[in-house]
Amino acid sequence: MKEYEHELVICIVNAGFSDAVMDAAKEAGATGGTIINARGTANKEAEKLFKINIQPEKELVMILIPSELRAAVLHALYNKVGLNTPGQGIAFCMPVDNVIGIVTKSEDKR
Repeated sequence: MKEYEHELVICIVNAGFSDAVMDAAKEAGATGGTIINARGTANKEAEKLFKINIQPEKELVMILIPSELRAAVLHALYNKVGLNTPGQGIAFCMPVDNVIGIVTKSEDKR
């Protein structure tokens, strides 16, 4: 299986919780992210199944991180903005094959 240097963490939270997402991710070693306003489409059956109220207005936070930070960032997001918090967030990662435009730690030391 191919090893990837970077991963994209995508976290979807209720509107107003993107700052909490970024705070948690930065505490775990991330350096920044991109916030996109979004709208959820879950139905009433999903609300009953998960026993949560689903707020339609969402924020999607995309955070590009080195792969070695994945577990720490996901754990921090779960604790600070997970489903059992007011942010009712979910997060997942996707491997990123090629990256341009960011400075890595090794490049920063030059």
